[in-house]
Amino acid sequence: MYTVKEIFSTLQGEGAQAGRVAVFCRFAGCNLWSGREEDRLNSVCQFCDTDFIGTDGIGGGKYSTAAELAKAIAQEWAKMNLSSTYRYVVFTGGEPLLQLDDELIQALKDEQFEIAIETNGTLSAPKGLDWICVSPKDGSNLVLLQADEIKYVVPQNNEIPQKDKIIQRLKRFEQMNFKNFFLQAMDSPAKDQHLQLAIELCKDRPIWRLSIQQHKYLNLP
Repeated sequence: MYTVKEIFSTLQGEGAQAGRVAVFCRFAGCNLWSGREEDRLNSVCQFCDTDFIGTDGIGGGKYSTAAELAKAIAQEWAKMNLSSTYRYVVFTGGEPLLQLDDELIQALKDEQFEIAIETNGTLSAPKGLDWICVSPKDGSNLVLLQADEIKYVVPQNNEIPQKDKIIQRLKRFEQMNFKNFFLQAMDSPAKDQHLQLAIELCKDRPIWRLSIQQHKYLNLP
């Protein structure tokens, strides 16, 4: 059984795959925050801007088998393009590794999809994924120490930005086996200041590149 908040087609708005057409499948649930505002300040992740509770989104629901969910994803792709080439699905959440498994990966491979995932990196990933983006959260136990990209949000947990402290964290990530390094400003009422911080950090540590949430500027889902 897979519990899905929503399934929708859009453009990837962040990181190395920004601009690529994709179907997003958002799983319900996360291991670092309940998704309820009353729990936010006592959670490991306090800055999430996503609703991942329940199954009430477009395409959301309970899917009893991997084949059923894969078919729903393929149908969403077909709404915009009937081709079986360049099919791309991004699993997100919440935390998608709570639900993504070998059976679903194989079912999507049968539907000719490349499979990407956006994860907080605290759980092991199954084999067969084509793109892994790790977005670590301060205070969590990072398990995935290698991936196609790391996307680190600055600052975290509404802390007063301490540039030297953040740089020490970045240096630790740089020692891990990530292929692409991205910094992304935390979205909040102070997002302009956060963006400036991210830009300054990229200048200080040029292995890192700036990730912009393009979909928000383009009013895409």
